[in-house]
Amino acid sequence: MEVIRGWTHRAFPIEDLSFVGEARRHVARLAAERAWPEHDAARAALVATELGTNLAKHAQAGQLLVAARDALGDIELIAVDRGPGMPDLARSMRDGFSTTATAGTGLGAIARQSEGFDLHSLPGMGTVCLARVRPSTGTAVAAPARADAFDWGAVCVPVRGETACGDAWMLAFDGRRAAALLADGLGHGPEAQVAAQAALDGFASRPFDDGAATMQSVHERLRTTRGAAVFGLWMEGDALRYTGAGNVAGRLVSGTADKALATAHGTLGLQVRRFDMTPATRPPHALALLHSDGVQTRWPGAALAPLLAREPTLLAARIFADHARGRDDACVVALRPKEGP
Repeated sequence: MEVIRGWTHRAFPIEDLSFVGEARRHVARLAAERAWPEHDAARAALVATELGTNLAKHAQAGQLLVAARDALGDIELIAVDRGPGMPDLARSMRDGFSTTATAGTGLGAIARQSEGFDLHSLPGMGTVCLARVRPSTGTAVAAPARADAFDWGAVCVPVRGETACGDAWMLAFDGRRAAALLADGLGHGPEAQVAAQAALDGFASRPFDDGAATMQSVHERLRTTRGAAVFGLWMEGDALRYTGAGNVAGRLVSGTADKALATAHGTLGLQVRRFDMTPATRPPHALALLHSDGVQTRWPGAALAPLLAREPTLLAARIFADHARGRDDACVVALRPKEGP
């Protein structure tokens, strides 16, 4: 069994070139804190610079999201914006192509300096670019986590002005079984963070036990905190079970199907009647999506169809960029079984 305790992204709004330096310094600091070799830290800083520069020059409402994914031993950088998009991705990736009279090596440099790279863009919808940088083999970092039977991704961002995040998430994998938890501590700031992390503690100790018993354990852990809204989901193949309480939302989205997963009212740690496990069947090719109430609940699933078959982190970042309310912590977790042989 493998348990992955989720990370938090720091968001850097990139309004012009003067904002790029702050993001670059943050990435360099993350690498230094993890004792990365100098050349690997420089690669990560270069990726931050190139992503931020592209946002400053081309994007509308651009943000750079940065997280140290210690469970996977890398730094994740996500550039996301609301337009104008790229009409020809293949051409934009070629060195020498530029729309702003520059050398035109930005996207190519990002891809070459990253161990993981993905990009999606549509005219009018905007662009999301994902890059992950990992230090050289032989350095003292954690081995990458493995979840061979699943694709997954997450974006979790504290409300602007806070470094503590009151949203938290966790995934557990055991062969073809997966379990997910998203907790939203009441309010935001340090006390909300304490509540959300306590929920993860209760879940981590027994992720594949009876779901109702697991949530009862989470409820007990939260009694000494301000409480949290919590959603738990268990997946094996196309069979799902879920339970929880509060305003964390669940959805199954496939492009042709869009099913809401509703839980009870209440707040774990304070007041909740009982935890009823609800069964569901995953529609063909559907992603399970969990998100906190920092994200609007009525976003149109059909509009995200072009991203459903892609790296799930791209989809999570797109939902965050387009539908975060902006006045609370926001978290989106996407999970699906891998398809094909």
